Amino acid sequence: MPDLLEFLRSATPSWRMVLFAGPPLILWAFAIFWGAGFLNQRRHWRTGYTRKIVHVGVCLTAFLMQSQFGFSALCLFGGCVSVVIALLVWQGGGLLYEAVAREKDAPKRTHYIIVPYLATLIGGLLANWWFGPVSIVGYLVTGLGDAVGEPVGVRFGRHTYRVPSLTKVKALRSLEGSAAVLVASFIAAGIGLTVLGSVPNPWLFAVAIAIGGCAIEAISPHGWDNATMQILPSALAWWLSQLI
Repeated sequence: MPDLLEFLRSATPSWRMVLFAGPPLILWAFAIFWGAGFLNQRRHWRTGYTRKIVHVGVCLTAFLMQSQFGFSALCLFGGCVSVVIALLVWQGGGLLYEAVAREKDAPKRTHYIIVPYLATLIGGLLANWWFGPVSIVGYLVTGLGDAVGEPVGVRFGRHTYRVPSLTKVKALRSLEGSAAVLVASFIAAGIGLTVLGSVPNPWLFAVAIAIGGCAIEAISPHGWDNATMQILPSALAWWLSQLI
């Protein structure tokens, strides 16, 4: 694990990267939210679906940024997403806001936009600081594994269970959604380990990471699974790589 100053230096994009990559990245971040908002407001897709479109788009872009261009490129993209989040929170409504503001989170709809955003930010930074490049496994497990849980639960969830909530909003997940998280986390972890090339038989090790990811998602407080599902799978990927 690098010291804090070294970590901060690695996180800082060059001015050339900001100048040339910043504008297209902020347009791309805006497009992810706008597209999800369009489907929500114009095509009447449920927020449980459109919110996860944003989730997948952001996490997969994060994976591509870091795996292809390094941690500083990821941080630049994170800054661009932060600008879009700040804009939609400031607006308090409209296309961008409705893409991610769940009706069932009322009267804390804005709270449950900000908290998952902070959880994603904190989880990504800590996973990188503690576990380095293997953190891309955490991005994928969060981006794909966590993403399928809510849509599957919305569509097929029949056997629900309550999860911790730090507010008075009642938070439920379903066994059907958790099963989907397990399967998608396995696929995501296998892809991430294959890209890293740090362990033999990556799909075998992906089983352990998928079980860990599914378990931590099931017990994480409402809104904070974006952090825990980055950190634990990254930790497991790092630990498995040390065993080889």
